[in-house]
Amino acid sequence: MDLTERTLSSETVYQGKIVTLLVDQAELPNGMQAKREVVLHPGGVAILPLDRDGNVTLVQQYRYPFHQLLLELPAGKLDEGEDHRVAAARELSEETGLEAGELTYLGCILASPGFCTEKLHMYLARDLSRAQSHPDDDEFLNIVTMPFEELVQKVMDGTLEDAKTVATVLKTKVLLNL
Repeated sequence: MDLTERTLSSETVYQGKIVTLLVDQAELPNGMQAKREVVLHPGGVAILPLDRDGNVTLVQQYRYPFHQLLLELPAGKLDEGEDHRVAAARELSEETGLEAGELTYLGCILASPGFCTEKLHMYLARDLSRAQSHPDDDEFLNIVTMPFEELVQKVMDGTLEDAKTVATVLKTKVLLNL
């Protein structure tokens, strides 16, 4: 059975700084029609900076949609047309002041494919050197460092819920066989 849904019409309901919201009318595989809400997002990167001693640098920030502080890997959105490797190096530097001698691509995840086009690219950063962080003007962060194994435990016990952090930590654990 062909499961493809065909777009019949599309209306831009909102266009913001980060996302655009479309409301589409789609034809379903059985010929019926359904409304589809789609959030267009430029995509992003998440970086797991692992130092020689097995420690990971994370950022703690207030996430307005959940009205709480979250502990996450350094991450950020792609600028229009930006290569995700370049974005990973930029975000790592901006948020933590770290620069990576080695960036290993871990693949990507689709953040919420039921309604959003966001694709997150994951990287492992090693051979780290320290410089000065320079977060965006509207970005307020606390830097937190912890052993990789403690981070894995926080993922496994549900303390850390951020999807990009969970996926990147687990991919790194499998890659490095830690």
